[in-house]
Amino acid sequence: MKTLLAIILFVLLPTIGLVNTVEVYSLNKMDEPRGYCIDIKGHKSKAKVDRGLQAHTCYSYQGNIAVDQGFDHVKLIRNEFYLPAFNVCMEAESFTTSSEIGLSDCKNENLQKFQWYEKDKIQLIGSTVLCLTIAQSQSRNGGGGLPLHKIKNLSLEICSDHLEPYQVWGIRKVE
Repeated sequence: MKTLLAIILFVLLPTIGLVNTVEVYSLNKMDEPRGYCIDIKGHKSKAKVDRGLQAHTCYSYQGNIAVDQGFDHVKLIRNEFYLPAFNVCMEAESFTTSSEIGLSDCKNENLQKFQWYEKDKIQLIGSTVLCLTIAQSQSRNGGGGLPLHKIKNLSLEICSDHLEPYQVWGIRKVE
């Protein structure tokens, strides 16, 4: 009986509370036909929140949203980029250009306050000239997937027409 309960919990727990998760994905697929999503560095449930965020091949092509790419839809609408499976929020390193994007306990602090701007850009509220941006550099290969998943860095950069292809985002739910 204990073994059955353990199996049920192992199967169900990862999805409890994640019903309202969505992925935040780049509207520009760049060099990755499956697209790029905001992703915690590391592998799915073993992701390392202390290593921050990256742009990574979206896992939705597999039929669901991975826990390390799943944002709470309700909180996202309220400008809180919360990843419920890890109980952390997206956080900028600083209010400066090239600031890295990390994760931290949700404290409603200024560096955790992002907003949707012009419907498809993500800006740090305290500095409306900075947009969440995918690196223009060549992608690097991830550790899995067929074909191999791709990874790019994320940072805050000046919102501009020149960088717009790397600064436009959407949200989607897998049905």
